Amino acid sequence: MSAASDGATPYYYVPGPSRHPVFAAMGLFFVILGASQWINGVLWGAYALAFGLLFWLSVLYQWFRDAIRENQAGLYGHKIDLSYRWSMSWFLFSEVMFFGAFFTALWWARAHSVPTLGDIENALLWPDFVGVWPSAYPGMTASPADIVEPFQTMGPLWLPTINTALLLCSGVTLTIAHHALLAGQRVKTIGFMWLTVLLGSVFLGVQGYEYFYAYTDLNLKLTSGIFGSTFFLLTGFHGFHVFLGLLILVVITLRLHQGHFSARSHFGFEGAAWYWHFVDVVWLGLYVLVYWT
Repeated sequence: MSAASDGATPYYYVPGPSRHPVFAAMGLFFVILGASQWINGVLWGAYALAFGLLFWLSVLYQWFRDAIRENQAGLYGHKIDLSYRWSMSWFLFSEVMFFGAFFTALWWARAHSVPTLGDIENALLWPDFVGVWPSAYPGMTASPADIVEPFQTMGPLWLPTINTALLLCSGVTLTIAHHALLAGQRVKTIGFMWLTVLLGSVFLGVQGYEYFYAYTDLNLKLTSGIFGSTFFLLTGFHGFHVFLGLLILVVITLRLHQGHFSARSHFGFEGAAWYWHFVDVVWLGLYVLVYWT
């Protein structure tokens, strides 16, 4: 949010009827329809998915544009700012639960599923199975029929460690930008925001190379048993969240160029910072639990 004239700001702004929710639902309908048909081999499913995504993104662009215009017109006061803060807080809580489910799946596989499959009760069914994590070698893949190809696990050195340093540095540069905004130093704020975007982009590039290395050199794939599926689901969803965070940071930085935020009122900036710091914390959990243990 940007500064607005307190004298003209309503106590609580209620926008008029909008087409955006209905159109956004229509776009998501085509996304779900197209995706479900595409994975079942229907050729037109891919086109429906692409149409739905483009339509949905165009609706979001118009929706956010209207919200920014309302904000710049001085219609958003303290109550709207408070509702945005609560909304962002609940959204981040849902994200914690989302990643918590995948971390729990990783823990359950390591602490319960794999050891149980290798205990004495299952020895008659799978006499050659060894219940040791990570199950990276023949006879240890929870696949006695050799359905899962032998693979190697991804260690913490050096690509994941480099990415950890990149994300931690991006959190620092974002914090510096925030303090610069509070001090009214807009040029410094913009500079450190673009530096944050650069660090995040390099992170995604390194992760892309890591995936290439995992597939070609380690034979580590999504189909590599429970380790492969949890590894790529956790790191892949995190990478997707980094990508979304980068889009948010770019939009916020472009708005900074237009003078949309002030030291008094800038929750758009703060919300983006909350999200980015959340992404950093999730990565630290991934770095320790997936790569080191």
